[in-house]
Amino acid sequence: MSIDPAPVAPAGAVGRAGDPSERPPRRSPTRWLILAVLCLAQLVVVLDNTVLTVAVPVLTAELDASTAQVQWMINAYALVLSGLLLTAGSAADRYGRRRMLLVGLVLFGLGSLAAGLARTGEQLIAARAGMGIGGALLVTATLAVAMQVFHGAERSRAIGIWAATSALGFAAGPPIGGAVLAHLPWGAIFLMNVPIVLVCLVAGRALVPESRDPAGGRLDLGGVVLSIAGLTAVVWSIIAGPERGWTSVEVLGAAAAGLLLLALFVHWERRVADPMLDMAFFRDRRFVGAVSGVVLITFGATGALFLLTQQLQFVRGYSAWEAGLRMAPFALSIVLLNVSGAAALAIRRLGLPAAIAVGMSLLAGGLALVTHGPSEGYAGLLAGLLVMGTGCALANPAIVEAVMSAIPTEKAGAGAGVDGTMTEVGSSLGIAVLGAVLNARFTALLPAALAGAGSFPAALAAAGPDGETVTAAFADALSTGQTVGAVAVLAGGLVAAGLLHRAERLGASGQEGGCGSTSPR
Repeated sequence: MSIDPAPVAPAGAVGRAGDPSERPPRRSPTRWLILAVLCLAQLVVVLDNTVLTVAVPVLTAELDASTAQVQWMINAYALVLSGLLLTAGSAADRYGRRRMLLVGLVLFGLGSLAAGLARTGEQLIAARAGMGIGGALLVTATLAVAMQVFHGAERSRAIGIWAATSALGFAAGPPIGGAVLAHLPWGAIFLMNVPIVLVCLVAGRALVPESRDPAGGRLDLGGVVLSIAGLTAVVWSIIAGPERGWTSVEVLGAAAAGLLLLALFVHWERRVADPMLDMAFFRDRRFVGAVSGVVLITFGATGALFLLTQQLQFVRGYSAWEAGLRMAPFALSIVLLNVSGAAALAIRRLGLPAAIAVGMSLLAGGLALVTHGPSEGYAGLLAGLLVMGTGCALANPAIVEAVMSAIPTEKAGAGAGVDGTMTEVGSSLGIAVLGAVLNARFTALLPAALAGAGSFPAALAAAGPDGETVTAAFADALSTGQTVGAVAVLAGGLVAAGLLHRAERLGASGQEGGCGSTSPR
């Protein structure tokens, strides 16, 4: 059964979303222009997660950066963004979604300006962290605003376009970064964000209506501190695990401290009068199923796509920006299917659980085709990417809609924060775990003389004339990792679909717990 998003409650009205006593919402005549602004803001946030990958050699040389500094240049942004998503979503609901959108744009623009003008590794790391603060506000505010502006069937299409923007940013980052570096200094990678931010600021101020949770409430300072500290520690342990060792004191200590802080956060939220995240949401089976699905799906999908980029660069011999260019059909197919409305139509006809199951099955099949299909030429890779893109075009909007439709629309910021947080956690876990599978298999296949090599480039350099043996071992290890990733994608999609189907069936039979969520129709 399909779960259609319920109409947004008018300002000042608090109640069950979709209550028939509410007046039908009035459609904004500029809603599609508003969505264009939201997607443009979301695009620059996602681009800055991947655009830096092609600039590592230049940054290392020009800033005289150490390996650790380069890693922090990349990870500082994602780490700060992940830790702040719950807080940013709560702030959007309490203080105004339009206001937090504009604040996020200002912070992101200032951070980009500082990053582009940085002259030391430390300055760039600090600027990237500042961009992460703005990015957290933008990720949550853009989705929350879209939930207020669009209603009914149009909301499904809008969510699909918003989700497709993320896929476009993921694939477009490396080729855009490579094109910029070919003609301009490395700082231009960040400075190009500034005019985009200015356009979004002007258009957002003129077009985006203000909305907030009418209940409001006091700032939950305890929840803010506990959530930021707990999430940051957990995500750091996941990011650092492959490099420092999963059993190292630092990683285990950070993970244990983060989980303890998050347990204290849950305890605190149950007791405080105005929680930043209402724990009653987790009594809704649909919400729990949707949130679990986000982690399961992003775990397999992001980890497998990460390995695919490794295959294109190290096995097929493409540079980072060339690899990104060849992955463009994946992103473009997602955008085309969502902008045309085809994906939204399919999701409505299939229902959310079936759309997720079909989408993730297609994604897994595409990954298998790319992994085990013919490696000569581009035709096999193109076919696999198009199948993967079709799967993501169905599954990504469906799982986002499942999360957002399971909570009251006046809590859209909180829902966006949960969705974003679980996406970051699942993505980080997928890259770390599937990366560990790759490294373990690669180490096992290396000749004994090269057993101490810590990476593919190091082993290749040490092998000398026997480099083909190392390349073959790495290709085999990648195949193993990608196969595990495809299985994880399929299993995660089917489990998520099963959880949602069960919750939907129980809800339809009157056994579902409330908390103000929409009911299946």
